[in-house]
Amino acid sequence: MSALAGLVPAPWRAVLGEALAAPSFARLESFLEEAWRSSTVFPPRAQLFRALELTPPEAVKVVLLGQDPYPTAGNANGLAFSVAREKKVPASLKNLFLGLHRELALPVPAHGELSAWASRGVLLLNTVLTVREKAPQSHQKQGWEDFTRAVLRHVAASPRRVVFLCLGKPAQKLVASLETSQPVVCAPHPSPLNGHAFVDAVVDERLFTQVSTLLGESLDWRV
Repeated sequence: MSALAGLVPAPWRAVLGEALAAPSFARLESFLEEAWRSSTVFPPRAQLFRALELTPPEAVKVVLLGQDPYPTAGNANGLAFSVAREKKVPASLKNLFLGLHRELALPVPAHGELSAWASRGVLLLNTVLTVREKAPQSHQKQGWEDFTRAVLRHVAASPRRVVFLCLGKPAQKLVASLETSQPVVCAPHPSPLNGHAFVDAVVDERLFTQVSTLLGESLDWRV
């Protein structure tokens, strides 16, 4: 087993054997080893697969798919959109919270730590799981997409209902490639560049209500 594969939580490792043995995963590991030696990479290595640690395969109810980790020091913690409790809430997460407030009247949280969502079955996965400091999307097309697609394929094949919530075009494109029969809900990415479009889409389309209706249960989106 490679060192990178050994970091994947055991329940996921058991169902991702083919992906972990693929040439693209070996290339990804070589790329990351060089990146770790030559640059600052987020999130910390110990938090690389935190989304998979907190939400094992059998617990996934919703996949909230983002793009790549925050490139600002101290922000990325292995969960898409999430930051440590003591960190300032990033603009994209503020917009996500604002959408929840506008649609469901939830209080806007004072922190951005989303592990509570993960513990309730929301797989907070980015399409790319690492990034170079101050360089958004710098680790695209290095092998992460093949790995995350394998994770998503396993989730999509579940006999249980699982809802894919795709924010932004990269996430939407990746899920579209699965050709899954599981329900997919799409919205603009909540980045500062199109935050108003995201919030308007949430309110107009009752985005989170759609997710609960499709799932067949009401999710608790409080943090």
